[in-house]
Amino acid sequence: MGKNATDHDRAALGEVSRRAFLSTSAAGIAVAAAGAPHANAQSASQRKWDRSADVVVIGAGVAGLPAAITARDHGVSVIVVDENYDIGGRGILSGGRVHLGGGHALQQKAGIKDSPDQIFADWTRHDTLDARYNDRDLVRVFADENVPTFNFLIENGVKFNERPIGPERASTVPRTFVTVEWPIASQLIAPGRGRNGSGLVRQLEVAARQKGAEILLQHEMKSIIREQGRSGKVLGITASHDGAIINIEARKGVIIATGGHTGNVNFRRTFDPRLTEEYQQACMPYVHQGADGELAAMEIGASLWATANQTAEAGAAITKTRHIGCRWGYATLVYQPESPMFHLAKATGLTVQDWQDVIFVNQAGRRFWNEADGSYKFFAAAMASSGEPGKLNGGGPIWAIFDADAAAREKWNPKPPNVDPDGFFFSADTIGELAGKIRNPYQKQQMSGAVLQETVSRYNSFVAAGVDQDFKKPTPTYKIETPPFYAAWSTPILHDTLTGLRTTPNAEVVDIHGEVIPGLYCAGESQGGFAQHGLARCLVFGRIAGRHAAKRSA
Repeated sequence: MGKNATDHDRAALGEVSRRAFLSTSAAGIAVAAAGAPHANAQSASQRKWDRSADVVVIGAGVAGLPAAITARDHGVSVIVVDENYDIGGRGILSGGRVHLGGGHALQQKAGIKDSPDQIFADWTRHDTLDARYNDRDLVRVFADENVPTFNFLIENGVKFNERPIGPERASTVPRTFVTVEWPIASQLIAPGRGRNGSGLVRQLEVAARQKGAEILLQHEMKSIIREQGRSGKVLGITASHDGAIINIEARKGVIIATGGHTGNVNFRRTFDPRLTEEYQQACMPYVHQGADGELAAMEIGASLWATANQTAEAGAAITKTRHIGCRWGYATLVYQPESPMFHLAKATGLTVQDWQDVIFVNQAGRRFWNEADGSYKFFAAAMASSGEPGKLNGGGPIWAIFDADAAAREKWNPKPPNVDPDGFFFSADTIGELAGKIRNPYQKQQMSGAVLQETVSRYNSFVAAGVDQDFKKPTPTYKIETPPFYAAWSTPILHDTLTGLRTTPNAEVVDIHGEVIPGLYCAGESQGGFAQHGLARCLVFGRIAGRHAAKRSA
């Protein structure tokens, strides 16, 4: 990290985009790939290689690092590329919750009875949206690889807290164990906030480097190189570094571990047209999920898979912000001033303890749902059109409105560095003046002071009556009447990528004709077919991809 952090934060933020705002639709790319030869197809003899390895891994996160370690364990050379200035992806900012079971040592110590068959039964259940649309072939190999993956983590030095958590989601027994936070504060991105995933990815980085994997940071993958024709094999990648394009040969295989698509507005709208540009992505500004791996693979013929999982309204595809008044207010992540990302994050946000202390309004200044609710009904209401001409999708920004009394009850100090006054937090002495101050890149129309005053007055009448006649908020408690008044950015945050590229159980990428693309693999959130929240599926399929690529004939 160190001295390179400031120079390359733009890449981490995504200002140097991972093709996040493409003018060509993802569907159009798939059609073009189906009907035309690969644009970058060529033979190995036509390409001058700047670097070469048996296996090239794109992404140094929760899927890419175990892929690299496993490939090295099988005796092949490995190059890992990552566009960021440091490793870890979103995993370094995660809570470190690893959902692995099957009867491993920590489960046994806690007296939990489990088996691979029980994992398979749980994650293929038809009575829960977390499991209903999963690819059964992928879940089977996932279930069988849970105990070996847990043992792999222990063998590579990862440490766990021994208290089990759960059952969670589709699981019927406790399977979640939390890794121990990395002890070196200078190597943390969000120090002091329980981001225990740092202990997972930092330790895997140590193991990967010790075993001889070469990790090239600030190297952005630009394309995947494949031989001509439907049976053509993948040869390597192109990447950019310090303004230059380099070609990296992969003699055995390329592994896509780029982390998913939630940061790519055009791509995510393939699955849900409502997810327009105002919806921010969890773990920004450190990492940007730009669908790079998916798009590069689709450009050479790859197919998506199990896309229903993205919109099945299960898991954490979209989340309610808990930290208001900052741009990236994901529920379990706060960037403190000591974070190396703070000059980009700009604010910690105000952490809401009691949703009775705020009301939510849309860009028109009207309430749209019960503020205490965090279900998908809340998100659907937030994404409903607020009446702006020419913008029928998306709904626009969501603002939390509160007063000085609420700030006192919550013990908030509504000033920087707790809030970001550069478009994401506003204050005024009157409600009408507050509406007039709201200026934000995603606020496409001026909020009416009269409308916002009408909204606040109506809500205050519900407090007096003890009944929310509009949205059934349980016993509305506090009036909004004491200046100054505040408006804080509270637009929902996108989190999980729950669909991606089609693969075989060996993590081989499959094309639009149902055939394997020789030498191309995918693991993690860029892989489709298994909609499990968290780190486990990334770890399992990262190992599988690394093992299979290493064993493949060059």
